[in-house]
Amino acid sequence: MKKILCKIWSLTSCPVAVFTLVLGVSIAALAAAILSEIFLGLEPCRLCIHQRWGFVVAGVFALIGLILRKRPKAAASMAGLSGLAFLATSAIATYHTGVEQKWWVSAVEGCSVPTSFSTQDPNWMDNIMATPSKSCDEIAWQDPLLGLSMANYNIILCFGMFVICMIGAVRMYKKSI
Repeated sequence: MKKILCKIWSLTSCPVAVFTLVLGVSIAALAAAILSEIFLGLEPCRLCIHQRWGFVVAGVFALIGLILRKRPKAAASMAGLSGLAFLATSAIATYHTGVEQKWWVSAVEGCSVPTSFSTQDPNWMDNIMATPSKSCDEIAWQDPLLGLSMANYNIILCFGMFVICMIGAVRMYKKSI
């Protein structure tokens, strides 16, 4: 474990390594989500889709960071922004986990099929058709060994990437001083 932490620490001092890691993790996570839909037939809910945006945003900041890597303050800003994108994704995944575990009801519009409809409401059929077929409280895939869902893994992955990005941002900024 100590060796792994030492490797991570040394990685955070190199902007190219940090941004390449962020870009690689972002692409891999998005590819895994899309491939699980195509090959495993998993259907994402709205919260699943919202989580994907953090990877897109972090990846864009990583690309900008790679371009600006020779400007330590700008690179530090891009690392920090990538970290915040991962933190936001981790927060959404945490919220999604709470919905999956029925700790709370989702307040995200379109996350569940309404339980009752009035036939007097002229838009009731439109409401049904606009609602995704997968509810956010249904776990699409669960790890058979640990029992963790994809949202659970997203919490761990994204929070870890947040920490790496923030350490990298601080170390990049200190190089500019």
